[in-house]
Amino acid sequence: MNLSGRLSTALRDAGLAVCVTLSLFAPAYAQLGVGTKAPKGAEVIFDGSRKMLDEKWTYWEGPRLAATLPIKWAIEKDPAGSGTVMNSNDPSAAGGKYGAADIVTKKTYRDFRLHVEFYVSKPGGNSGVYLQNRYEIQIVDGDTTSHGLGAIINESPSPYKLYTGIGKWNAYDIEFRAARFKDGERVEPAMVTIYLNGTKAHTNHPINQVWGGPNSGIDGGNNGGKGITDTPGGLKLQAEGHDVLYRNIWIKELDLKQANTDF
Repeated sequence: MNLSGRLSTALRDAGLAVCVTLSLFAPAYAQLGVGTKAPKGAEVIFDGSRKMLDEKWTYWEGPRLAATLPIKWAIEKDPAGSGTVMNSNDPSAAGGKYGAADIVTKKTYRDFRLHVEFYVSKPGGNSGVYLQNRYEIQIVDGDTTSHGLGAIINESPSPYKLYTGIGKWNAYDIEFRAARFKDGERVEPAMVTIYLNGTKAHTNHPINQVWGGPNSGIDGGNNGGKGITDTPGGLKLQAEGHDVLYRNIWIKELDLKQANTDF
């Protein structure tokens, strides 16, 4: 090989080495936000279809249940996109009667990564995403308090500035670690990291209790919501008598050995 050829080969090899080095040390950014598709190993739990709604969800049988199967959440045309979505405005929950027609996955979970997209149709629209059917990540238009949109209800501030508002799709990307127990006693609280519309809102935030009483979710009636048990729970979506829509929901089960949910 002549000098020119050896020089070209050396430059090529050096370039490849730089590329490999950069790839080894470059940060791995997760896909986040509206439109994020389920990664390998994740389970799609709502794809817009009535078939999947009926197959994978049911009403939560809490003390205030007033609805009867089949699920009355309507499948509607996406008002700001293609395909179909579900509307949480179940008639049994009219007037904000939470717990009367909430839906929950038939499958239960411990640690997981979750993606949920939601759309608030009108001012004051109210619903909620419940991790393990215990811990509510709030959806309520117009509330910027610790009870407001994006808040880990009553336990964190609302990242309201990240919300895109009425008539637009929003997305939660969540990594959740269930509470840990030893000899029947809770030794570590649940922990969560949450992105709202692709921006990190809460990092490794502990969750101490279930709020809202027995009509809210699992363990809500135990010692004022502080009596958390070591029972897996499903993903629950709240009916509050408002036109809050959902689409593109998927979950990936994890096994988080360390108390770290940051991603």
